Amino acid sequence: MLETIISSTNGDSFTLYNAIIVIVSSSILGLFISFLYNKTYNTTNFYNDFSITLIMLPVIISIIILLVGNNVARAFSLAGAFSIIRFRSAPASTKEITYVFFTLAIGLTCGMGYIGYAVVFTSILSFLMLIISKIDKVSNKTKTMTLKVIIPEDLNYDGVFDDIFENYTTFYDIESIKTRDFGSLFELIYKIKLKNSSDKKSFLDDIRSRNGNLNITLTLCEVTEKY
Repeated sequence: MLETIISSTNGDSFTLYNAIIVIVSSSILGLFISFLYNKTYNTTNFYNDFSITLIMLPVIISIIILLVGNNVARAFSLAGAFSIIRFRSAPASTKEITYVFFTLAIGLTCGMGYIGYAVVFTSILSFLMLIISKIDKVSNKTKTMTLKVIIPEDLNYDGVFDDIFENYTTFYDIESIKTRDFGSLFELIYKIKLKNSSDKKSFLDDIRSRNGNLNITLTLCEVTEKY
């Protein structure tokens, strides 16, 4: 089951049947990884650009491995081409980079003919990603958040929200203070931990009533709430 379907790397056993098995297997695993990505990211848009990339990347890599074999000249040519593509790519988050390496590994494994290993690795890594996602959701409830508040210049920013913070947070600390709009506004940035994540709206409403209904931004990782 775990043996390679390609007995040599010099193309002796490179057949259309083997190529179809490799391409179909990498496509199915790519679809599964893309579904896992959307599941752990809690996104409803399955056909976003990155999801499609996760589907296609294992297929592309496996085809490249099939064509390269042990030809050193081809391998160096492809390395140069991939380095150009890398410098033209947009920066991604750490999780997205993890999924890219995930699909690259599966594509390499399928391209070498180790379909059984690819299935086993995908199952194990997918299980780990799901566990990490569950743990991350639980930890997010008490994770430090960034609060950005805009206040008018006539409002004294020194301790202006302390009573609200004591009511809603377990921890708060001011990070920076700077002026905006030629000094007519102040921008205050705090690090906070809410006692109860379900109290976000009440917490922001209380701050909004005190800062004159100016902009408030509460940021946790990649999630932003504005009032």
